[in-house]
Amino acid sequence: MSEINNQKSFLQKAIAFSNSWTGTVIIVLLVIFFIAQAFVIPSGSMKNTLLIGDNLFVKKFSYGIATPRIPWIEVPILPDFDGDGHIFSGEGPKRGDVVIFRYPEDEKIHYVKRCVAIGGDWLMVVNKNLFLRPHEGDDFIKANYPAHKIYDINGYLWVQNPMSEEHVGIHTDDSVTDNGVYPPQLFNFGPIIVPENNYFMMGDNRDHSNDSRFWGFVPYKYIVGKPWFIYFSMDDSYKIRWDRMFKSVETIESEMLKAKNGK
Repeated sequence: MSEINNQKSFLQKAIAFSNSWTGTVIIVLLVIFFIAQAFVIPSGSMKNTLLIGDNLFVKKFSYGIATPRIPWIEVPILPDFDGDGHIFSGEGPKRGDVVIFRYPEDEKIHYVKRCVAIGGDWLMVVNKNLFLRPHEGDDFIKANYPAHKIYDINGYLWVQNPMSEEHVGIHTDDSVTDNGVYPPQLFNFGPIIVPENNYFMMGDNRDHSNDSRFWGFVPYKYIVGKPWFIYFSMDDSYKIRWDRMFKSVETIESEMLKAKNGK
C-alpha cells in the first residue's frame, strides 16, 4: 500500500512540476534538444518537394543525436567530445534522403537539401545531368538501377540522374541556359569523389539551389536530422495550403508520383 502511495505522490509531483514554468521550459528544451524542432522552408531550392512557407518538424534522432544547442543563439550546451557533432553517433544519410544540416560556412544557419552522394561515391554534372558512380561498384549499379540510366564512361559504370524517377520533385529550369550569365557549376561540375563521413547535397530545384556544387561537402558533424511532417503551410499570398498539412515528405512524393503517372 505504501508503494502505491509513493507512486501516486511521485506522479503528483511530476504533474505539478510539468505544469510549472520551470518544468514547461525544461520539457520544451528536452524535446528541442533530442526529439523534434520546428523549421521553416525559407527558399524555393527544394520545390516542388518542399515549398517556401512549409513549416515542418525536424526529426532530430534520425542520424544519431546531434550535440544540443540553445535555440536561436545556437550555443552548444555540451562539449563535442569526439569532434563529430553528435553526443550519440548513428548511421548517416542515405542517397535520396532529404536532410536538415548546418551550413558548413556558417554552422548557425540550417539548410535543407537532398543527399545525392555519400562517402566514397563519384559524382559529376554534365550538361545539367547528374551522373553518380556509387562506391559499391558495377555489380551494385547493375542490380539497383535500370539499364537505360547506366552509362559506361571510360570503362566505369555511371548512373544518369539516378533519383529522378523516384523523387519527381527533382527538376531543372529550361530557361536557365549556359550563356555565361549563370554559374558554370549548374551545367558542368566534377568529377569528384566524396570523402568518407561526408555528403554531397543538392536542391531538388536544381538550377535555383545554393548547394554542394558551390560550397562543398557536408561533414557528418553538421547533420541535424530529416523532415518529420509539415504542421503548417502558407503561400506568399497568405493562403493556407490545407492539402499539405500533417504530411511527410514521403507522402508528398508519393502523391506527386501518382499524379505524374495519372493514377
